Amino acid sequence: MQSVDFTTLTAASSDICANWLPARVEQVYQRDRFWIVLGLRTLQQRGWLDISWHPQAARICIGDPPPRKPDTFAFSQQILHQLSGLALIGIEAIAPWERVLDLQFARRPGENPLFHLYVEIMGKHSNVILTAANQEIITAAQQVSPQQSSIRPVQTGQPYEFPPSLTNDVPSLQESQQRWQAKVSLVPGALKRCLIKSYRGTSPALVESMVRAANLDPEQSTETLTPSDWEQLFQRWQEWLEALEKSHFQPGWTAKGYTVLGWEMIQPVKNIQDLLNQYYTALLNQQEFQQLRQQLSQKLKNLLEKLQTKANNFSDRLEQSNRADDYKQQADLLMAHLQAWEPGMTKITLADFETGAPVTIALEPEKNAVQNAQSLYKRSGKLKRARGAVEPLLAEVNAEIAYLQQVEAAIAQIEKYHTDADLEALKEIREELIQQRYLEDSEYTRRSDANSASTNFHRYRTPSGFELLIGRNNRQNDYLTFRLAGDYDLWFHAQEIPGSHVLLRLDPGAVPETADLQFTANFAAYYSRSRQSDQVPVVYTEPKYVYKPKGAKPGIALYKNERLLWGQPQQAEAYLRGEE
Repeated sequence: MQSVDFTTLTAASSDICANWLPARVEQVYQRDRFWIVLGLRTLQQRGWLDISWHPQAARICIGDPPPRKPDTFAFSQQILHQLSGLALIGIEAIAPWERVLDLQFARRPGENPLFHLYVEIMGKHSNVILTAANQEIITAAQQVSPQQSSIRPVQTGQPYEFPPSLTNDVPSLQESQQRWQAKVSLVPGALKRCLIKSYRGTSPALVESMVRAANLDPEQSTETLTPSDWEQLFQRWQEWLEALEKSHFQPGWTAKGYTVLGWEMIQPVKNIQDLLNQYYTALLNQQEFQQLRQQLSQKLKNLLEKLQTKANNFSDRLEQSNRADDYKQQADLLMAHLQAWEPGMTKITLADFETGAPVTIALEPEKNAVQNAQSLYKRSGKLKRARGAVEPLLAEVNAEIAYLQQVEAAIAQIEKYHTDADLEALKEIREELIQQRYLEDSEYTRRSDANSASTNFHRYRTPSGFELLIGRNNRQNDYLTFRLAGDYDLWFHAQEIPGSHVLLRLDPGAVPETADLQFTANFAAYYSRSRQSDQVPVVYTEPKYVYKPKGAKPGIALYKNERLLWGQPQQAEAYLRGEE
């Protein structure tokens, strides 16, 4: 992940100063433990200022509105209490070439600041610190005790101290190429490393882009550069310094990330705020998506293994209970042939009542025939009672396995992060598992409405133009089937296979063609656990014939009056590849 360096921070803060100052603070919201947003209003516009101290993605930029769910963080509440209604009147660097911004707040423009919000963009040491006008720390995103850092502790009530100053040389437009070249090449080494160690304000991403823009290799030794190479590199160096001095930036996408200087740009972006917001939101979402998907998959795997072991134990007990009739038959035979018993016998062979086949019965020699028969009757009764107790337990475990396999299938279908909808679908699965008590509340933050479901279904169009909606998880499946489906729609699902609920939306009087039905069946097969099969049985019926059993878990549905089609998941996959 590309970090916000001095150049990017300067470009972003310059743009904010030009377009968003002064602005009144209307709201403060904390998205997560590394990210707050300030709701700002100017005379022309209203927006949200993202401030993050994430160790890999610390930044400041104008971003998206926060979600509509409660903010439970104390840090944001403390900032809101102090800054609500005040004006953001200035954003300044605390010193030249430092990646620390001083956001100044006053009652109105032109007055002295009442509060300072220091935003320290320094990698894993990033922080956000609120101080009073006298520099006393009111609150900090991350408190740093003297035991953690004897050089610069950060604690409430203590005076705010600037981070230690950098020791590298300060870049200057007035510096000659000869002097600059001498500094960079003083200790021979890789060009990238020498530039970073020689001057302030440089970063790996900046230097790599600068060197490649000069048609050089960042890893080549300074000893291999020709006079022409040095001249080209110095020109790029001067371009960088001029862009900083004149605040003339060219934001855009590169093959590996983004640039604010136009170097290696493959697609320009008009607004640097949008560039930073899109880049870091997408990467952090992707990172969260991968972690969450792995956590949920592992949790389900462990749960299913335990449940399968329990189901196997119950099945073994049921198999043993099937011998109850055998023991009763043996007891009946023994009672019918008491005269055949002799003292001390350990077994006796008697003819079966119906077939006449010989039946060997094990006996306890210390008991007489009647006592042995009573023992067999007792054993038979015990096994029958066990069957009555175990059968409902096995049915319950099998239902639980079927439900979790349905959840597992939903996760398997969300293979990669493409859009915010993919992450949202995974979060809904996590919240569903919390609600069903498979995850602890303390592990994750519960939504404000535990029963709510997003409507970011998979959406496609059939050959005749009818809308096709496909649930991404059990919550969406339930919403699709039992709340959204209309009287004229058709409901599809892979037959007795975990998978998504699929809804073919039809207007009154509309009749789908055979191609529409097959298209829908193909997608119902594709979004099922049998995605890799050549053909998958798919049932479809009217929504009024689909119902949820009382007390059933999310995503579970029964149906009747169904018709059968054979879905071809490869056809749906080919269609998706063609769309992409």
